[in-house]
Amino acid sequence: MLLAESLERLEESDWIDGIVVVVPDGWEEPAILLAEELGSGKMVAAVAGGLTRTASVRAGIAEVPADARVVLVHDAARPLVSSGVVERVLTGLNEGWDGVVPALPLADTVKRIRGAAVVETLERENLRATQTPQAFLATALREALASGEEGSDCATLVERRGGRVGVVEGERRLLKVTDAEDLAVVATWLGVAPAVPIGEDELELEEDDD
Repeated sequence: MLLAESLERLEESDWIDGIVVVVPDGWEEPAILLAEELGSGKMVAAVAGGLTRTASVRAGIAEVPADARVVLVHDAARPLVSSGVVERVLTGLNEGWDGVVPALPLADTVKRIRGAAVVETLERENLRATQTPQAFLATALREALASGEEGSDCATLVERRGGRVGVVEGERRLLKVTDAEDLAVVATWLGVAPAVPIGEDELELEEDDD
């Protein structure tokens, strides 16, 4: 359900020229068959991911044409990706950023802890919870991935290389499915029965300015 929903939504986007799907080892052929069943003409490759999120992104980027100017990275675990958020992160690159991420303000108070002790209460006014899809200048993301470092998201890697990352408004419905409860919520929003996800697959998407 997760991969299919993401593929359908990104296939319909006028901002996306090609899609590379990164899946667990052995799921390449099922992903290709799924894309064919959905009539996804933009999917150009399905490749096996690595042992980490960053390794999986590297595998996907390797399939993106060298002349691609912009790359969008999305977690299929966030199936309710909208055309609005895709447009916001991509057009945000026009402001001079190396990358742009969608994010939401935090509703809860956040505390830094050490063991069982609170050592600091953070000012949540300047804190945001980031989501995907995340958009990058292709050169900036490729250079960040070439560093060999690991990160919890691609923006982290770009930041470490001195890249400038901007923030645009995220969406509450971009819930990341990490357990059965999350899946049930998303299924309810879609009006379907919950299905078993194939994993936290990454969708590497190339976008050409031409």
